[in-house]
Amino acid sequence: MLDVDRQIINALQGGFPISERPYAEAAEKLGLSEDALIARLAQLLEDKMLSRFGPMYNSEKMGGAVTLAAIAVPKARFKEVTGIVNSFAEVAHNYQREHKLNMWFVIAAEEPGEIAEVIEKIEAATGLEVFNMPKSEEYFLEMKLAI
Repeated sequence: MLDVDRQIINALQGGFPISERPYAEAAEKLGLSEDALIARLAQLLEDKMLSRFGPMYNSEKMGGAVTLAAIAVPKARFKEVTGIVNSFAEVAHNYQREHKLNMWFVIAAEEPGEIAEVIEKIEAATGLEVFNMPKSEEYFLEMKLAI
């Protein structure tokens, strides 16, 4: 990893400007051009040094809803069911687990009532029961890793 990449990652964790030209503003603080910053971020993503670069929104504070869901998927159908579940725009993440409930995913919707609708559609499409596990309490852990 290049020193400039370390500087970028360390500087942009937990804060990115909200302005007309946020990349230019962030780049200036790093002593880079806007194009150079954008190019380095693109390279870090391509090299898989970063898995994503973008904002984190609290959908509930914006009037939406989010829930954790799980399904017990027969091993022989796992790939098929993964494709079905991932075809829903509301499915944000999908993980395989070593557990009876071996598929876990996050559903994020623009309105709270949409969660139940998405679950019903997934159940109809897969023929499998979806277990809805809405959070009962939320904790914020700000984790920054110095590179």
